[in-house]
Amino acid sequence: MNRVAAPVGSLQVALAHTAQLLQTNPVLAAEQAAEILKAVPQQPTAMLFLGMARRANGDALAAIDILRPLAAAQPQAAPVHYEFGLALGSAGQCDDAIAALRTAVGLQPEMTEAWRALGDYYTVAGDVDRADAAYAQHIRSSIRDPRLMEAGAALCDNRIPHAEALLRTHLKQHPTDVVAIRMLAEVGARLRRYADAENLLARCLELAPGFTAARHNYAVVLHRQNKAAAALIEVDKLLAAEARNPAYANLKAAILGRIGDYEESIEIYAGVLADYPANAKIWMSYGHALKTAGREAQSIEAYRKSIELIPGCGEAYWSLANLKTFRFTAAEVAAMRAQLRREDLSVEDRFHFHFSLGKALEDAGDFADSFEHYDRGNALRRSGIPYDAEENSAHVRRCKEVFTREFFATRAGFGSAAPDPIFIVGLPRSGSTLLEQILSSHSAVEGTMELPDIIALTRHLAAQAPDAGKHKAQQVARYQDVLASLSEQECRALGEQFLQQTRIQRKTGAPFFIDKMPNNFAHVGLIHLILPNAKIIDARRHPLGCCFSGYKQHFARGQNFTYGQADIGRYYRDYVELMAHFDAVLPGRVHRVFYETMIDDTEAEVRRLLDYCGLPFETGCLRFYQNERAVRTASSQQVRQPIFRDAVDHWRNYEPWLGPLKHALGPVLDVYPGVPEF
Repeated sequence: MNRVAAPVGSLQVALAHTAQLLQTNPVLAAEQAAEILKAVPQQPTAMLFLGMARRANGDALAAIDILRPLAAAQPQAAPVHYEFGLALGSAGQCDDAIAALRTAVGLQPEMTEAWRALGDYYTVAGDVDRADAAYAQHIRSSIRDPRLMEAGAALCDNRIPHAEALLRTHLKQHPTDVVAIRMLAEVGARLRRYADAENLLARCLELAPGFTAARHNYAVVLHRQNKAAAALIEVDKLLAAEARNPAYANLKAAILGRIGDYEESIEIYAGVLADYPANAKIWMSYGHALKTAGREAQSIEAYRKSIELIPGCGEAYWSLANLKTFRFTAAEVAAMRAQLRREDLSVEDRFHFHFSLGKALEDAGDFADSFEHYDRGNALRRSGIPYDAEENSAHVRRCKEVFTREFFATRAGFGSAAPDPIFIVGLPRSGSTLLEQILSSHSAVEGTMELPDIIALTRHLAAQAPDAGKHKAQQVARYQDVLASLSEQECRALGEQFLQQTRIQRKTGAPFFIDKMPNNFAHVGLIHLILPNAKIIDARRHPLGCCFSGYKQHFARGQNFTYGQADIGRYYRDYVELMAHFDAVLPGRVHRVFYETMIDDTEAEVRRLLDYCGLPFETGCLRFYQNERAVRTASSQQVRQPIFRDAVDHWRNYEPWLGPLKHALGPVLDVYPGVPEF
């Protein structure tokens, strides 16, 4: 029996009936389109419908076989190129999908869903800038209200203040216009005012729960604010509607990685790669997750797959170098040098290659050439990031003014009484990951990661100040003033908020957990005020060893002070000054561990550390290298080995070139491990 029950009648009736079936029953739609093509071979609309039906039925390759010749025969037909792009994307052919979708929007710039799909595939490809531009065009093309078209054009042209002014004026008159609300949220996100963007998008979805694009924006904004639990709820809703959308899957994998669910994150990345095996960026993300989970051999394989797909991908080479225990082959060194000879190499790839070659040549003992590459990589990285050393120094001065002995004495009893957190602070590359690995090998302690919550809390407090709109340089001293105005109840609430927000990171039920964000040294005053029973451990390493190790490191994000010898030396000096202040006003509050002493007399130092934390000695803490927990930092492979002295004085190989660093450190270098007068 023929399942196509509706009469054909005429070509137009048959095509209209097929279009209806595409919405409800793509299997029947395919049969109807095939019947039309028997009667009218090569009929373009019927071929388009058949390709659409094949894709909807999960047969992307069959759809491509139909749509490829149709696209060639209909070069000016935007809907054909759009559907061809979707079919290519469904088959995992990301680059070809992008090309087809670019053709579609080039032919028909107002094709809204083509812009959204293009943004999704740029996201999968790791091209964030082009993805943002495509999403902005999606917003612009979806606008039908002429009053919003000017704001949409301003967004696309990145004229953010003009777009914001237009949108605020419009929303005063039309407060429930969900398109305008979403556009204003995009303004907030561009300005990194993520809390504003979050509130706007929540309102948008309250008014229009089916607004998929706004929900995707909402999930991204929540993720950027480290609100993982809420972000997962939203991305799961998106995946329930589009289970194979690679942008949604990628986002979920990234969120899971951030909260330590690496095995599930790895599984999702593997699934996306099954659909998009030629995507170098996803191979790299997959490699990062594998590395963190301790699956080194598989991570190396993933990184090398990324290089195979894009030989000029400097970040993939740096990902290999950043394993620390990895050694490049002579052929890989030659390949990196060849890439650096290219004139069309991007700045980002170029500095990644310099850092990678610095590591390769260091391992080979060619320290002069190694330093030259480290130096060139740092110079390139430093030229593209904002960093003002005076801001950090101003922060230190203000902390010393506000956080006095009297300040804390009058606030005794403030904060949450919970003893759960153990903060490990200091500078990156100071041995903090080793301390975390030792402590997390204790049965009562769980290691999490470098949690962003304390720093986020300082930004939240700073935003409450009356002058919150002033230049950033004037904000560094501001959150301390807000903190000084808080009541006992408000400080307790902040401590409880930190515990609640970090609960998602805790998997084992251990009574204590570690926050290893090194930059939290700058916020010891805040930590003591809101969590007076938390432990604070200062991981300290020789100034030249610590600073030069940081100088050799390219950080994925943050730590902008590490890309200049003078900057990192001054930052270390500020750090020592601030910690000396807290030693004076809160005697015994912070426990200090010197890296060199830990290496020389491990058991004695481990016992001191556990005594400070109020924990009984366990021999497992001396066998920390057997701990199979996930480790996210650059030392992840090193802390899976027994303690060795090799790295302690490694900076001496580069001492002839460290003059600017020594000068910036000044007396801090001369008296280490002591502290100069400030």
